[in-house]
Amino acid sequence: MLLLVFSFSLVAAQSFADGVPAPPTALTQAFNLLSSERMLEDIRALSGPAFNGRQTGTPDDLASAEFVRQRFIDLQTLRSSVSESRATLDRPPEHTWIQSDPVRATTIGKDPLLQIRLADDSQPALIGTDYLPILDSPSADLLQTSIVFVGYGISDPDGGFDEYAGNDVRNKVVLFLRGKPDRYTKPISHADKAHMAHAHGAIGYLTATGPILTAYETRRGITGRPSAFYGLTDPHRTIPGAWISTALASAILGTQQPDDDHRLRRLQQQLNDAMIPQTMVIDRSITLRWQSAQQDGMLRNVISILRGQDAAHQDEAIVIGAHRDHFGTQGGLLFAGADDNASGTAVLLEVARVLASVPAGLKRSIVLASFSGEEQGLLGSKLYVSQPVLPLSSIVAMINVDHAAIGNGRLTIGVTGLEKPIAQAAGQRAGLADRIDLFGFFPGGDHVPFKEAGIPTVTVVSGGIHPHFHQPTDTAETVNPNLLSDVARYVLAIARQLAETR
Repeated sequence: MLLLVFSFSLVAAQSFADGVPAPPTALTQAFNLLSSERMLEDIRALSGPAFNGRQTGTPDDLASAEFVRQRFIDLQTLRSSVSESRATLDRPPEHTWIQSDPVRATTIGKDPLLQIRLADDSQPALIGTDYLPILDSPSADLLQTSIVFVGYGISDPDGGFDEYAGNDVRNKVVLFLRGKPDRYTKPISHADKAHMAHAHGAIGYLTATGPILTAYETRRGITGRPSAFYGLTDPHRTIPGAWISTALASAILGTQQPDDDHRLRRLQQQLNDAMIPQTMVIDRSITLRWQSAQQDGMLRNVISILRGQDAAHQDEAIVIGAHRDHFGTQGGLLFAGADDNASGTAVLLEVARVLASVPAGLKRSIVLASFSGEEQGLLGSKLYVSQPVLPLSSIVAMINVDHAAIGNGRLTIGVTGLEKPIAQAAGQRAGLADRIDLFGFFPGGDHVPFKEAGIPTVTVVSGGIHPHFHQPTDTAETVNPNLLSDVARYVLAIARQLAETR
């Protein structure tokens, strides 16, 4: 497979070196069939009340899986393509495959409480604005204690950086910044930090984005707001936790001095520059209370195949994937997930419909994959890679579509294992060459398990800041139909380009 992809890279690069040929007739027909209104209808449906935020492991996400399955079945040309593949796959006739795996869903109940005494008349913090409980956090049964700031929350005595050393945080709530100092080279996750806080006797934690952002965070459009987030911690080694806003973290660390608004920035800068712990007890009391309910459920991937038309290449395949899960209802707030990732799912369904309608020239097969569990650590795509419908050795490339409907009008394309001229050529064929920003590996998303399995990947995201990322405000009213069309054109172009290769 690697030799095949490398040879394709050379051919594609040479083919487009002297100018872009006119799009083939089949591609032109395919572009003309794309409908932004159809994609908007799918986004409205998937982010509407019928699916209640599509949290993995809930009946709502199972209903969304059935929505996708029916859409695959409704494509008559897709149905016939899947039927033709029975002899090769040695399975009974069917239109789609459902992959299932047990998973646990956690829901934060209504009316959670986080209150910090910043003044005599301090009001409770506002959920969704000032804080959000970590979504797989255990219940906080009316914790009332004090706060200890522990910098980035790292305890690594062997590495010479221990922000807990000499400080007693037993029965306290610790506050730590997300990320790590620039000079700290070891990987560290949020789960690691929660486990460290638990090991040192803390009974709760707060985490916040610091005011100083890395280049990657700036490019991603990270803000100071709290976001819906799974901590992915070991339930036996964790404690209740909440993501708070940068503004609230600054207020916690402030005093009555005129320059207090900059104190958190100064502390973070000192940690980044000198990597000297800045741990301190904060003269603020805190009250935490919420209930976390857990239920066992099933993760569902929905998979279907458009069979290639060339006998010499139809056992090779391109995977087009998008996750459809989001966060459900948490703390009384609905996380509808229109951009993340009803938009990618809508693009997947529309591109599938068009590819099935105009199959001419598709030498390789197309695997269509609707993943669940992405927000809980890429569970669905990991399941697929562990139980592929077609052998992984047959997969030429995986195309992942995520966040396809909000941004600055440009497309951000991440490429691994393929020559960048291939990705650029697809942009030219789609008429988007001047609006493509090419990068290498993206560290998050359902393409990651495929990359780790040695499969080339293309990640397609609408560029710029996504202001409603992991927020209750990510609703269908915020999406941009023109961006949807651009993403669909690009995905269609790169998929056909990879599937048409000689």
